[in-house]
Amino acid sequence: MRIATYNVNGVNGRLPVLLEWLAATSPDVACLQELKAAPEKFPIEAIDAAGYGAIWHGQKSWNGVAILARGCNPLETRRGLPDDPAPDQSRYLEAAVNGVLVGCLYAPNGNPKPGPKFDYKLAWLERFEALATELFDLAEPVVLAGDYNIIPTDADVYKPERWTDDALFAPEAKAAYERLLGRGWIDALRTRHPDERVFTFWDYFRNAFPRDAGLRIDHLLLNNAAAKRLGEAGVDRSVRGLPKTSDHAPVWIELK
Repeated sequence: MRIATYNVNGVNGRLPVLLEWLAATSPDVACLQELKAAPEKFPIEAIDAAGYGAIWHGQKSWNGVAILARGCNPLETRRGLPDDPAPDQSRYLEAAVNGVLVGCLYAPNGNPKPGPKFDYKLAWLERFEALATELFDLAEPVVLAGDYNIIPTDADVYKPERWTDDALFAPEAKAAYERLLGRGWIDALRTRHPDERVFTFWDYFRNAFPRDAGLRIDHLLLNNAAAKRLGEAGVDRSVRGLPKTSDHAPVWIELK
């Protein structure tokens, strides 16, 4: 079972790229972030024609998450975080697909810091951590996939010294991610590539992608039941090089 996460950076503007990737890789589950589309503007007809059922939590111009399932309809189990500090923002969606519980998240960016956006980021991560703690002990496999907007370590960024003032690399954000790992969640991509420089995001500016000046901010975290089934994991890096593509590349895992 292949589960992927992909920040599409505008689902309608990047729809040809999304459909090309789905056709080429056939993920069983695809978690999408940053839809930037009102609920009624989600391209469900094109997604359905590609062979996927979908649920989505849209928001006009900003945010937005969706879960796609190949050949079936995801069974929605949660929409939004419990006690979400900003419930009007579409950032979390959860569904059961073929015996696996999948949470799709788009965490706040948090810039500039300090300031209200950074405060919101930390408040949102606190609520997400509380939910993750509840989900971890489920007997079923659980995968929390999405754009966490956190660079976990120096190994996850091209030049760490250039990011010391950024909310993605802030000690408080990194500590929140580390607490998730401390509670038992497994970072699937890093588990399979412990010593490699693996990035999932490259800015549009300064020729970042050809220079491989990237970040790793898209993660799939697994509870014990899912971790026991983990096979391969990787990044569909070539998608980032397509015309009119997102600044993120899809990240995927395979569960046996």
